[in-house]
Amino acid sequence: MSHTPRTLPSWRLAIYGLPGLPLAAVTLPVYVHVPTFYAVDLGLGFATVGAILLAARIWDAVSDPLIGFLSDRTTGRFGKRKPWIVAGAVLTALMAYLLFSPPDEVQGPFLLTVTVLLYLGWTMAVLPYNAWGAELSDDYHRRSTITAWREGAVLAGTLLAVALPFAVGDDPADGLASLGVALLILLPLATAAAVIWVPKTDETDVALKPTLKQVGGVIARNRPFRRLLAAWFLNGIANGLPATLFLLFIGTVLQASDHSGALLFTYFLSAVAGLPLWLALSRKLGKHRTWCLAMAWACVWFAGALFLGPGDVAVFFVICVATGLALGADLALPPSLQADVIDLDRAAGRERNTGAYFALWSMAQKLALALAVGLAFPILEWAGFQADPLSVTGEDIAETASPWVLAFLYAGVPIALKAAAMAVIWGHPITAEEHAELSRRISRKE
Repeated sequence: MSHTPRTLPSWRLAIYGLPGLPLAAVTLPVYVHVPTFYAVDLGLGFATVGAILLAARIWDAVSDPLIGFLSDRTTGRFGKRKPWIVAGAVLTALMAYLLFSPPDEVQGPFLLTVTVLLYLGWTMAVLPYNAWGAELSDDYHRRSTITAWREGAVLAGTLLAVALPFAVGDDPADGLASLGVALLILLPLATAAAVIWVPKTDETDVALKPTLKQVGGVIARNRPFRRLLAAWFLNGIANGLPATLFLLFIGTVLQASDHSGALLFTYFLSAVAGLPLWLALSRKLGKHRTWCLAMAWACVWFAGALFLGPGDVAVFFVICVATGLALGADLALPPSLQADVIDLDRAAGRERNTGAYFALWSMAQKLALALAVGLAFPILEWAGFQADPLSVTGEDIAETASPWVLAFLYAGVPIALKAAAMAVIWGHPITAEEHAELSRRISRKE
């Protein structure tokens, strides 16, 4: 029988979400701070850093299916998810410390090696962690609550990652190094609390485990999953571009680098505030329609960023609040939809390969983020942006390239991608009513 815990109290869900805080505190600097830090402050150049991070991300994405498949088949007294989470958390904490505290004379091979190992550890921890959350409940709306607890912790970790580097001092190296030390402490502690206090969720009803090829065939035939994955990928690129270019946009288009920390903090704080709103709307409109509404809301406000110029900090503050609210839906609702499409296999009497599904989910997300940095940075260099600290934060950059190129990459392209994602997911077939029927079929079989 499939073992799904009874409805867990809120305090256990809060503990389940705890590892999301340090794991997010790792990822945001990699997307936002590390590219500019290594390209500009450490002198590796935009094209070099973009190529290295793209290569590391491709390797990272390739490793996802194997780790997801293996985590579905791990056995032992601690369950199939927890050993992977613990091992991945340790590797992630160590590599994050090295990445955020590089040697004085850093070279490309160092960045490539550390990021490859960091992504490996992060995958080992996050894939089983997310799959574990999907298995904590079979209820359509309760799953959104579980993901909201996790993504709320993720946003709290993101706020920590935003605030700490700017709070330590003016030198970005000191801020990143302090964050690395904090992660060495927080990530092991949060992981230990979750694996001790939150129950495992194992399945023991399938005696013959399908092969990796068979699992791939089952997933490939899941049409709602393919639709959801396509929308997730498109929206991932749409979110990855502003994240990658945020600091450059503020320094170049707005010429207000001193406000970077406050604006970034506002953006993610607004995402936290938006979580209860989107959860409430999803109970009335359905999860996929609510997600579409959030993407449309973001598009309206991103359009305003195309017309900003030097000194328009107050207007951009409003845009950060509005688009940040939409981010809450991007984080909480798609993973909950992902758990629903997996139930199609269970209703057909097949094993619940949650880890394999979330591996492809994570793979799409990573490829989307890799494309964001791997395409945006070379385009910027082609347009005339120089790897010179003065050109990133001062007016010199406006003399070497047109700021509209950066503005179009930051806001224009994401609008088009989000519109495409909405078109793909609007007709998603698994509504609350359809999922209730799936649940009845699953109950009869199990």
